[in-house]
Amino acid sequence: MLPSTSVGSSMQGNGVLNSRDAARHTAGAKRYKYLRRLFRFRQMDFEFAAWQMLYLFTSPQRVYRNFHYRKQTKDQWARDDPAFLVLLSVWLCVSTIGFGFVLDMGFFETIKLLLWVVFIDCIGVGLLISTLMWFISNKYLVKRQSRDYDVEWGYAFDVHLNAFYPLLVILHFIQLFFINHVILTDTFIGYLVGNTLWLIAVGYYIYVTFLGYSALPFLKSTVILLYPFAPLVVLYGLSLALGWNFTHTLCSFYKYRVK
Repeated sequence: MLPSTSVGSSMQGNGVLNSRDAARHTAGAKRYKYLRRLFRFRQMDFEFAAWQMLYLFTSPQRVYRNFHYRKQTKDQWARDDPAFLVLLSVWLCVSTIGFGFVLDMGFFETIKLLLWVVFIDCIGVGLLISTLMWFISNKYLVKRQSRDYDVEWGYAFDVHLNAFYPLLVILHFIQLFFINHVILTDTFIGYLVGNTLWLIAVGYYIYVTFLGYSALPFLKSTVILLYPFAPLVVLYGLSLALGWNFTHTLCSFYKYRVK
């Protein structure tokens, strides 16, 4: 976690947090507070979470400016309100059910797909990516003169959720309107439209992730997080040349999962 640097009565004479305030700022205390609020819907600010979702598409920099404000007021970078996670879960469930409907899956197949997508694709992969980025950023990106600071794991998870949301909407919602009549038609237009949506979605994920880590003032060389754009564009070009339809592969994988 970032070192707590509250001022005023919370500081002892030697400039160190007293034991009561230090306990309140530990990772365990913050995690407990977050999880406790997860089931208290009346305490969640869904309007603000919806605002963040809107601006992740139109101006993601504004979302991360709010993270700066949270650090100044609550002494943590990570969200303390699970409203964004709850709304993302709702989006994920609704869009996956829509995917099952478009692919003509039965009721139980759709439920099985939903469980796979929620617990493996979103939570499992999200925990893996967040932990990997948390390790890399703390190991290699922290400035030499800022070794007393580190990236909160909760913030790394929030960055993943921020980047995952546009990808989810593009691939699990917008794409649904084109799958059967355009994308899966085995024509050049089909895989051009489908693969372009994938390019935009993954590009959004890379860019929003970059913004998340570049927003931390104690990190350096965060521009390297944009490097995956190069192989992404190369892969996109190869897919068009070879007639590889990413969406067709995804649909086949989803159907294989629920057998």
